[in-house]
Parts: sequence; structure tokens; C-alpha cells
Amino acid sequence: MPGEVFQYPTVKEVDFEIRFPHLFLIENKIGEFQEGIASEFPESQLVLERPMVITSTGFEGKSERIPEPEPSISRKSWVFKSEKGYELRVSTNTLTIISGHHKTYNNPAGDRFRDIISLATDNLFRIVKIPILKRIGLRYTDECPLPSKDNATLTKFYNSTFPSNRFPISDAEGSYFQITTKRKNHNLIFREALVKQDDKYKLILDFDGFETQVQSADMQKVTDELHSIIEEEYFNIVKDPLREYMRTGKMA
Repeated sequence: MPGEVFQYPTVKEVDFEIRFPHLFLIENKIGEFQEGIASEFPESQLVLERPMVITSTGFEGKSERIPEPEPSISRKSWVFKSEKGYELRVSTNTLTIISGHHKTYNNPAGDRFRDIISLATDNLFRIVKIPILKRIGLRYTDECPLPSKDNATLTKFYNSTFPSNRFPISDAEGSYFQITTKRKNHNLIFREALVKQDDKYKLILDFDGFETQVQSADMQKVTDELHSIIEEEYFNIVKDPLREYMRTGKMA
């Protein structure tokens, strides 16, 4: 059920990001910010990144990332790492949290991702004034097992977007679906893919909820709403046999 902390969850990574206008004074205040988060993120480093452009090269038209032509200005990012493996990145116009550790958003039975969001954003808003956030994003990526690559197994565990009646999954080497839509007055990008990893097929579910032009005072409220949307969509896809697997680790 929604809110349950599963022993064997399918979530692989959860990310949070806010974007705001460039605030160059952040560099002078990053030490004060670090002091506020040091208990959770004791490791830190400064990363310099050159801007990249995406281009298609070669006969097959593969996309590659290449450095922008000179002259270019390196972008500074301050990276703070938790002993549990997740990290926080701050630049002059973004704050990002990337976690493969968290398995619950707000259930006190586990480490809550919401608490880390609050810790990071409370300390950011304490040192700099950001009236309006250009974008708030919350993204979950799930790697879901598919014990047998056939229509019966797919429909037993998932309400998939895969058109298996027309294209039997047993014949498919891969599939990809994406839609950008509205959910409860917010935005949601949903992606579903059938992929092969280590000779096993998996269903990848990617939920990217976001909102733009948000008052910073409403940041947590909007983030809670985005989580609620993603949670509801996820549990509309996974069926009871998959939920039982997440509880026991056994595919019935």
C-alpha cells in the first residue's frame, strides 16, 4: 500500500532538484551552508565542470557530449557526500540531491528522503534569499523484475503501457514509452522501458514530477504533492504479486 516501507523495493534512485536565478554570492556563503549540513554530509569537494554540447557524429548519428569551443567558463559545483552514499550538489543556480539509499519519502519506519530535502533547502534559504524558484523537480527511477519474458508474466505483475497484444513481449528486444502530462495541476514526465541487463529483462519505470515558478515558501508543499502524484502513479502500475515480491523477495 502507499506509504509502506518494503524490504525489497524496486526504487533504484530518487533525485530532487530546485533551480533558481544565478546567485553569485553563494560562493562566499558556501562555508556557512556547509556548517549547517555537515552532520549529514561530512565529505565535501569543489568540482569544476566545463559546459558541454550534444552533437550527432558518425554514420550512425550517435549522440556525444563534447566540450564547447574555447573560450568557455568552468562551472563551479560544491559536492557534499553522506556516509550512506547519497550526495548533495550546489551551484550558483541549482541544488540537487541524488540518492540510491532512500527507500521511503516520509515514513518514519525508514530513512526519510523528505528530511534530507528539508535539511538542504532550509540551510540554503537561511543563507540566501530566493523568493521564486524557477523549477522544482522530484524524480524516481525503479528497476522492476520480469521473471519471465512473456505476456502472461507482464500482465500478472504490471499494468504496463507495452502494447503486448499487438507486439508479444516474447518477441521484443526492447521498448520505450514516454509521455509528458498534467496530474493534479502539476507536471509529470513518465517513461517506461523494457531493457536487458546482465542477460535478464527488466521493466524500468521513470517518474519525473516537476513544477515551475514556485514561491520558495511553498517549496515543501509542492514537493509533497509531487511525491503523492508519483506514488499514486506507481501503485497504479504495479500489481499485488509485485507488491508481495517487494515484501518477501520471492516471485510467486
